[in-house]
Amino acid sequence: MSDKLPKLIPQLGFVTTLAIVVGAVIGSGIFKKPAFMAAHLGSPEWLIAIWVIAGILTLFGALTNAEIASMITATGGQYVFFQRMYGDLVAYLYGWAIFAVIQTGSIASITYVFSEYTQFFIQLPRFSTEIEQTWRIFLPAIGYIYPLENIGVKLLTIFVISGLTAVNYYGVKFSGAVSATFTFMKVAAILLLVLFCFSFSGGSFENLSKPSSAYLSGEISFFSGFMVALAGAFWAYDGWNNITYIAGEVRNPNRNIPLALAVGTLIIITVYVLINIAFIYVMPIEQMAQSSLVAADAATISMGAIGGAFVAAAVMISTFGTANGTILASARVHFAMASDILFFKSIAKVHPTRYTPSNSLILQAVWASVLVLSGTFDILTDMLIFVSWIFYAAGAAGVFVLRRKYPEVERPYRVWGYPVVPLLFIFFSIIYVIFTLYNDIQMFIEGRTQLINSLFGIFLCLLGIPLYYYFNKKRSKNG
Repeated sequence: MSDKLPKLIPQLGFVTTLAIVVGAVIGSGIFKKPAFMAAHLGSPEWLIAIWVIAGILTLFGALTNAEIASMITATGGQYVFFQRMYGDLVAYLYGWAIFAVIQTGSIASITYVFSEYTQFFIQLPRFSTEIEQTWRIFLPAIGYIYPLENIGVKLLTIFVISGLTAVNYYGVKFSGAVSATFTFMKVAAILLLVLFCFSFSGGSFENLSKPSSAYLSGEISFFSGFMVALAGAFWAYDGWNNITYIAGEVRNPNRNIPLALAVGTLIIITVYVLINIAFIYVMPIEQMAQSSLVAADAATISMGAIGGAFVAAAVMISTFGTANGTILASARVHFAMASDILFFKSIAKVHPTRYTPSNSLILQAVWASVLVLSGTFDILTDMLIFVSWIFYAAGAAGVFVLRRKYPEVERPYRVWGYPVVPLLFIFFSIIYVIFTLYNDIQMFIEGRTQLINSLFGIFLCLLGIPLYYYFNKKRSKNG
């Protein structure tokens, strides 16, 4: 790109960077997943342990990523990292996956939860079951999607995505301030819920050592329950690497990004463990497992009738802030690809006065809206988490690649516990990917899901291969 064209400029300090890390992670997962995890584990001790284990593994991933982020501070984050590690093809497939499913799917699913919770206050319209089921699209070897299912929620979701895109279009400093504000609000709301739970006179810390009857009778498979619960926790911890995408807009990125990743992850672990202990304090694990909205039930028990409204508002605040941070960060990846002439040329455009990747933001919003119409929250989350962890493993392995390829390059931060920490992260990532693929296929065979979610995610990613060769050929011709 010509030096005369407007460029992205560093405007974000440490506090905003930290807020983006925390805000990108704490979203809907902590409100939706604890009951699901409790049902599959049946043990309060193991429920808390899973949140700690998943948090430590996330911290290992963040620390590993921090070393790479400290030596490569270009806009685009892991897309640029993969270029240095493995070359253009792998980098492109990652960037395409970010666009096709990982980040756009995250935007769609998080905002979808925001819209779902608005129904606590306003009932959104939907078609009859007959119409919802009639209008469907068949994908060979994958399953059916139902675009008209829960249409009111989907349309509101698309509207919110459009509005937040406009916020980010306006300017990175403004959208960063919005992220920081909502991060503070969501953490405050969660801690307030924790306080209300612990102040409930009918609660008991003895619940922390009382397993469910299903656990005691042996009905629950420990390994299967452990892995399913771990997947739920991973979803709640996802998004920690978003800050690397906007490295080019962070002041003093060599210091601020590694520090924000480490401190932010520790804050998230603390918040997650506290709120789960609070849930169990209010209700035994068996009751928790039967709850469809565990946070709302815990709030209602501890706060009375106002509790449900409080949690609904807290979820809406949380998901709104997370969606904003994800939209802010993710558009930079498509921008970086276009700057390398490996994506549509117009996507590399920087707004002349707002200094934002305006076209990248618009394209991202359009595709996220398409994904909203394609599936429900569970389909979207399962799909994006599976694909994400394939690249997380590859990214962690890249630490070894970069140390061998570029031993002389300065690394302001070196990952603690090398090589054990990155190896442990890679090992658990591979185990998780294998188990998820097996479980998705099994659930589809048993008729419990409409799609093999992980294969749908892979399918969307592989669509990027012919596009890579198209853009690469075009780049070669332009010279």
